[in-house]
Amino acid sequence: MTSTQLLIAWHSRTGASEALAQAASEGAGDAALLLGANAVTPEHFLAAGGYLFVCPENLATMSGEMKEMFDRCYYPVLGRIEGRAYATMIAAGSDGEGAQRQIDRIATGWRLRRVAEPVIVNTSAQTPEQIMARKSLSHDILEDARQLGAAMAEGLCSGIF
Repeated sequence: MTSTQLLIAWHSRTGASEALAQAASEGAGDAALLLGANAVTPEHFLAAGGYLFVCPENLATMSGEMKEMFDRCYYPVLGRIEGRAYATMIAAGSDGEGAQRQIDRIATGWRLRRVAEPVIVNTSAQTPEQIMARKSLSHDILEDARQLGAAMAEGLCSGIF
């Protein structure tokens, strides 16, 4: 039997990704395990039935902290989590596509199954001051994140994923 736990692994530099991850966790309720990327271990991947990866795009790639999580956990779980559900939320100053592609390539290697369209939140931060500033997301964006967390939790609980 596959676990109904949803691992929400996140990293944030300016608060946007953290807010998205927290909102998704609220939506998922008791099914959520919300962990900063630096705290995630291979055992967390093995114990969860699905994954929500939330991070900023930095310099057209996923943040270094997320990359480090994948580097630490990739080989210890390779061949052991195939078919599990995943989704992504990326906070970006422009398009977010670079980070999205990187995570999708890792998920493909693990043979995970995408269960929701990618969510890319474009903050339009373009100057150094805007990029480094603490971010505040709209109620609608956070509600969308809550709904994604709830949908993933329901999908795991009901055996859809």
